[in-house]
Amino acid sequence: MSDRSGIFAGDDPFVIARNWLAEAEASEINDPNAIALSTVDANGMPNARMVLLKEIEDAAFVFYTNYESAKAQEIEAAGQAAFVMHWKSLRRQIRVRGFTQREDGPQADAYYKSRSLKSRLGAWASKQSQPLDSRATLMAEVAKITATKGPNPERPPFWGGFRITPIEIEFWADGAFRLHDRFTWRRKDVHSDWDVTRLSP
Repeated sequence: MSDRSGIFAGDDPFVIARNWLAEAEASEINDPNAIALSTVDANGMPNARMVLLKEIEDAAFVFYTNYESAKAQEIEAAGQAAFVMHWKSLRRQIRVRGFTQREDGPQADAYYKSRSLKSRLGAWASKQSQPLDSRATLMAEVAKITATKGPNPERPPFWGGFRITPIEIEFWADGAFRLHDRFTWRRKDVHSDWDVTRLSP
């Protein structure tokens, strides 16, 4: 039995994650919801990049992207992904590994509409991960999209969310003399109960 208490206490890892993020929102200078998202390509070569986590649901984590991007294509092919969320101000991190599925329904529509107009138009204009000869070309495409899509563009069919439903979540907090605290929540599949284990730092 683990000796979890304080910031690690609780029976629901998603509640703990939301609590940690709420704390970070008060202390991180920029983008407390930034995550380093990891995927693998068709050859098994890993890839990582920073994206913004937009929601911690009751059973999953959600972010949004262009479905034609490298990250999206790798996620679709593998059906799984991992990320780490690190807060320097709190000296804490959360690591997640799990299975993925698209979020391209009303929830994605609602999030898209909540973005600024320029961001919505930018989603249409950017051919994410594709070669670009100059920034001027990109801005010209933005101007073209602005003229054709108007002030209330619909969500692009190639843009939406991914939901990561985890089978492993690790909560890590800095400890004196590098004797950190680590607790891993693991389960056999997304329908199983969690098993919580304290790990050596």
